[in-house]
Amino acid sequence: MSATATPSTEPVSDDLSKEERLKSYLLAKAQDGEMYFKSKFIADEVGLSPKEIGALMVKLSDSASELTVEKWSYTSATTWRIEPAQDPA
Repeated sequence: MSATATPSTEPVSDDLSKEERLKSYLLAKAQDGEMYFKSKFIADEVGLSPKEIGALMVKLSDSASELTVEKWSYTSATTWRIEPAQDPA
């Protein structure tokens, strides 16, 4: 039995900035529609701390035109809702 964590299906690249890494991860996860998550549950998959994810989510809500980012609720930690951005008609 190995003591290492199970590798994620999404490779974490050191070549991408933290913001780009999180954005790529979220775009992949939201391909099929909306997604709800808490930062602490995806932290290991993206290689960031929950605090870093929270700060980046605020930035992405303003800058990521490919995603709709919404602070959904707060119960012991912020729950975020994301979905692919709708193309303007």
